[in-house]
Amino acid sequence: MQFDLIDKKLISLLQKDSKKTNKELSNALNLSVTAVYERIKKLEKTGVIDKYVALIKKDKVNKAFVAFCHIKLTQHTHDYVVKFEREVTNLEEVTECYHISGDYDYLLKVLVKDMEAFREFMVSKLTSINHIGSTHSMFMINEVKHTTAISL
Repeated sequence: MQFDLIDKKLISLLQKDSKKTNKELSNALNLSVTAVYERIKKLEKTGVIDKYVALIKKDKVNKAFVAFCHIKLTQHTHDYVVKFEREVTNLEEVTECYHISGDYDYLLKVLVKDMEAFREFMVSKLTSINHIGSTHSMFMINEVKHTTAISL
């Protein structure tokens, strides 16, 4: 989809704060409120804007321990892949899961309270999924950059 400069600026403003009113957006863009409303509706209808969410601070909800887990499946059959993906999507600690290329098959981002909670997650949940051949975990020391915004 092609975006003009106004669309790009509108998307940027919405990614910074989606709770801004159409009036505030119209003032920032030098457009009428109706024009802003129509542009937002178009972005929603075409699927550019997928949804609106509240971003939560991990430390405020006792989920500041971040681990990245590489997962290698025992086999790469369709059934194993589908089963793993279905089961991992049900793990509330996993906030992101990517099927990746390279030495491992999947990369997971896991948020838990602390190392003890991570161990419990690994022992009782993740490794109970069949067909996992190996795992390799790394832990966040410091979050240098985290954004949900996509630059256009």
